[in-house]
Amino acid sequence: MTLRRLDRAPYIAELYAGDAATAVYLGGIATPSRRLALRWLRGQALRFADALDPDPHAEWIPPRVLQRVGHTDRDPAGELRSWANSISDQDQALQRLADGLPYRLVAHDDACWYRLDVRPLALPSGATTGTGGIAWSTHPIYPARLSA
Repeated sequence: MTLRRLDRAPYIAELYAGDAATAVYLGGIATPSRRLALRWLRGQALRFADALDPDPHAEWIPPRVLQRVGHTDRDPAGELRSWANSISDQDQALQRLADGLPYRLVAHDDACWYRLDVRPLALPSGATTGTGGIAWSTHPIYPARLSA
């Protein structure tokens, strides 16, 4: 089966986390543009970073709950924040997606990894398009949609 990417094909953004033995799908979104997919991933990267390394003075954290941990070689929260705030990293991701290639960011420490993926959705070349250029009959998120 030959695949082609439509000019307005949707993009799929997904989040995963895991360790050496396990991978967990944490969520995803289908968007009509690569910019929207990356905007969503930036928000998720910052959410991950805040969960991994929260501000100890944040109002939602009870007093004396957080404990300082020893130094590690990797800082996944810092990597995620850096990526989310880097214009050059965003431009690089946009260019890969514009070329029809997937983009992946993996941040990890000694015990766990966190992965952010975005890719264009390729459709079979013989697919008929429905609303917005999406072939509903072959769409992986909406596999069966009745025609009006």
